[in-house]
Amino acid sequence: MVADLHAHSSASDGTETPGRLVASAARAGLDVVALTDHDTTSGWDEAVAASAATGVALVRGVEISCHHRGTSVHLLSYLHDPAAPGLLAETERSRASRLARAELMVERIGADLPLTWDDVLAQVDGDATVGRPHLADALVAKGLVRDRGHAFATVLSTRSPYFVGHHAPDAVEAVRLVRAAGGVPVFAHPRAVLRGRVVGDDVVEELAAAGLAGLEAHHRDHTPEATAALVDLAGALGLLVTGSSDYHGTGKVNRLGEHTTDPGVLEAVEAQGLLDVVRP
Repeated sequence: MVADLHAHSSASDGTETPGRLVASAARAGLDVVALTDHDTTSGWDEAVAASAATGVALVRGVEISCHHRGTSVHLLSYLHDPAAPGLLAETERSRASRLARAELMVERIGADLPLTWDDVLAQVDGDATVGRPHLADALVAKGLVRDRGHAFATVLSTRSPYFVGHHAPDAVEAVRLVRAAGGVPVFAHPRAVLRGRVVGDDVVEELAAAGLAGLEAHHRDHTPEATAALVDLAGALGLLVTGSSDYHGTGKVNRLGEHTTDPGVLEAVEAQGLLDVVRP
């Protein structure tokens, strides 16, 4: 069984609809795919329907942007109750903050470059969580940058004068909220140093004490040394080890199935979750 437990659709910052994402997973030879859009479960229903049509099992989840004392932490939540009030309130607050942040960034960029809010909205699918990737796509469409990577390295960089932060919950509190919602919290790409600062082992220990279930050790943004260290850390703390692509369609070079999760780990995730894996 081939399982990829981290993928994004156009419900957040991927380029494929949830249904097309599941179809792409089938073409890639996956047996299981997780839909983990940023701070939203709006793509779940379409993905469930596509699971039945394609024969690919679906793990329903989200990716939550958090922080620990100013350092970014991304948390995957699997198989939680999407209506759980605590977690839902926090993700809705993050979505609203992302929208306000995007509007302010466009205002700042528009003072120097020919970019408007309508240009950005043209890149957003329905009620998707608006984020910097949509700004990047708008910049590409206007011919102002080469691609998303170029946009994030220049105009949208955290060091850019146009950058604006957004609300993100404390990572320890986010772990607790996921558990309260019946979900299974896994730390996404915890050693992705090229993305910026990362937290140390002491923070992972703190998250584990709060209820963290696993570490996404196998990820393209990790060096072999980082992956080995994470596997060892997970073993020491009694955490699960997952592997995923972090697929975004054409929005990133990541390919479905380039890293996968052991079937036994998926069974353990399902055993801890409130929801079942959707099996066609």
